[in-house]
Amino acid sequence: MHYMIGDLHGCYDELRQLLEIADVNLDDNQFWFTGDLIGRGNQPLETLRFVRSLGKNAQVVLGNHDLHFLAVADGVAKVKAKDKIDTLLEAPDRDELIDWLWNQPLLAQLDPQTVMVHAGITPQWSLEKALDCAAEVHNLFVQPQLRHELLMNMYGDEPNLWDENLTGAERYRFIINSFTRMRFCYHDFTLDFSYKEGLANAPKELIPWYKLRQDETVIIFGHWAALMGQVDNPQIKAMDTGCIWGNQLSMLEWETGRLYQSQCDAYRRSN
Repeated sequence: MHYMIGDLHGCYDELRQLLEIADVNLDDNQFWFTGDLIGRGNQPLETLRFVRSLGKNAQVVLGNHDLHFLAVADGVAKVKAKDKIDTLLEAPDRDELIDWLWNQPLLAQLDPQTVMVHAGITPQWSLEKALDCAAEVHNLFVQPQLRHELLMNMYGDEPNLWDENLTGAERYRFIINSFTRMRFCYHDFTLDFSYKEGLANAPKELIPWYKLRQDETVIIFGHWAALMGQVDNPQIKAMDTGCIWGNQLSMLEWETGRLYQSQCDAYRRSN
């Protein structure tokens, strides 16, 4: 079986509770994680160690919080109290965990028409183009000598519209933002990074990225906790149900469609 698991954000106890509820064998199944393994939660070290220990039974895509941790570890970004990554930064196996994270992709493909990403795929891209762009940046991730410059230029909201002629830092920044930060777009596919809530009160000119896509690709994603997993499109699977905000951590048994959830009451007041 394949199990799709929403953003963990360092909520290790809640993950173990969820796996107990589902009563799944860790050795005989595949566990796919939508990214943001860490960030804001109280147990980032335990979380990374556990997911890494799953070996080939775990498939991870990187999220914006994972990339922020890598930037902090590299000295490019400053740690904030709300990040709660100090135990990771001080861990004896820090370097091994960092290298493991760098080797995780931005996009993972389950079958020819099904993929997982953290935030989404810009409606400007076909699946083939998304695969190419993810591979292009991943090729930089796995080369230690190129990582620092990539991180130095990673932060920022521009460019917010894809152009095949983009090169260098601007090209890589757009690709990373599309896969890890996107929520809404305008009608012309320009990405908006300012509005981060749900659909009910969104400005009318903003459209969820997935409503502008025209292909048949099945996309599993996290990132957008305000959706609470509710998307009116059977091809789009939103897995972040706000564990870090005191709601639920969700896991979808892919072959059966059965949904498992664990309550995350410990975070209801802390965030």
